[in-house]
Amino acid sequence: MAGYTVDDLRLAVAAAVRAPSLHNSQPWRFRLAGGAIEVLADRSRQLAIADTAGWAVRMACGAATFNARMALAAAGVPAVAELRPYRETIARLTPAAPRRPTCAEEELASAIARRFSNRKPFFSDPVPSQSRVRLIEAARTESARLELIIGTAALAAFGEIAGSADRVLRRNPGYQAEMATWAQVGVPIPAGALLPQRHYIDRDWDPEPLVAILGTPGDLPVDQVVAGQALQRVLLTATAEGLASSMISQPVEVPAARERLQRSLRVGVPQIALRLGYGQPGRPAARRPVAEVSFVDSGLVAGRKDT
Repeated sequence: MAGYTVDDLRLAVAAAVRAPSLHNSQPWRFRLAGGAIEVLADRSRQLAIADTAGWAVRMACGAATFNARMALAAAGVPAVAELRPYRETIARLTPAAPRRPTCAEEELASAIARRFSNRKPFFSDPVPSQSRVRLIEAARTESARLELIIGTAALAAFGEIAGSADRVLRRNPGYQAEMATWAQVGVPIPAGALLPQRHYIDRDWDPEPLVAILGTPGDLPVDQVVAGQALQRVLLTATAEGLASSMISQPVEVPAARERLQRSLRVGVPQIALRLGYGQPGRPAARRPVAEVSFVDSGLVAGRKDT
């Protein structure tokens, strides 16, 4: 295949924008350049207080990259992903040889539109062992590690770390204002709006929660993009398994809490925590239109003049 076309760009971006991002900030743009689809960091949407180092931007762009990969693969035009997380371009997708999609690619691609963060209480039904194995394998496939927190004592310890981190963040007025601005809708909302609740762990709310920590061997920018791709594969696998999910970022946002979490686990560097289980129906949050976040770099697209 000579290169991706404008139609391929639209297909990839329609899936990519369904990726999760911190406070639904959606910090990405997508460019068709030289027959490749590039995932770009939109620094204008980087959270100034919650994400000063750009960790959440790189995670979100990694998740968006994975969605784009699955959409292209399901369409029979799979991509080779080159990660470039040190400047504006986070990832570059170039065409591989056309082929039929695998069953796994079709399953994950079909789950993209159905995945959303469910912050409501989960039911008490336990997650089956075969689903747990699939989630762990999903992270491993993307060069990350998913550790499930098992046992009352371990859950209590995690809940204490997450709760403490949440209290630290909520004591920061600037953080609260930023969170109220971006959470849920991804665009600024009127001043004075109620601060959204962020769930961590409450055993009265979720009596038997399944909590998992996603980690990477290192914490360089490329590790964070890898973590974003692994996160999205885990989330889509959970969706395909009929599971609900939500992300718990507080222990990673507070450095002291992250260090405590890292000492207690074997995942390497914690990048995000997840709550998994069987939940109530819901719907995805609003997303920016494809036309708003994608563009063509030059007038020539796969041998045709773009009009």
